[in-house]
Amino acid sequence: MNEKRNVWLPVALMLAFALTRWPGLLPPNFSAAYALAFCAGVFLPRWLAWWLPLATLGATDLLLNLHYASQGIDAWHAMQFINYGAFALLIWLGTRFQPRAAWWWLVLGGLAGAVVFYLVTNTAAWFFNPFQNPEYTKTLAGWIIALTKGTAGYPETWQFFRNTLLSGGLFTALFAGAVRLVEKFEESPEPEPEQAPAREEDAAEPHRAET
Repeated sequence: MNEKRNVWLPVALMLAFALTRWPGLLPPNFSAAYALAFCAGVFLPRWLAWWLPLATLGATDLLLNLHYASQGIDAWHAMQFINYGAFALLIWLGTRFQPRAAWWWLVLGGLAGAVVFYLVTNTAAWFFNPFQNPEYTKTLAGWIIALTKGTAGYPETWQFFRNTLLSGGLFTALFAGAVRLVEKFEESPEPEPEQAPAREEDAAEPHRAET
């Protein structure tokens, strides 16, 4: 990876990751976080791909919890640990893709990551929260309700899945496309410097030596 890209790539990833998680900035579950966790696994060095997105996730969770606490809302819940596991799966999925893979293949990977995140988090809600969500019976029907309808009084979960899928594909496409453009720019040959025109005396027939 180019040295300049070693600097701007992680910074750009994590800034977008953090900013799009701020409440009210985007529709619910429409976030760059899913795509950028996947892209971190694709493009960043392995050690950086793991700790940087998860550390950013932890820092933004802390800020969000402080923000909600200032409004008298207790936003912390144990299910957040499931989110960390889901994001780790997205990073792992990204490591299965080569940075030089076709753009459309990376977009499919981002879409697959969005599906994985949705299935993991909603299955965990179905399995671990039967008391808070009485609709989620420990049956196949209860699991399907968790994946499609959700809890009464909230938007249906298929709407969250739509936003997760759209944002996962869109932001993967945008970021992978940006990386491709930068690579193309870096690999383009530099124009050769123009040679200065020959002076008239240089072009004239050379003098013969006197005898």
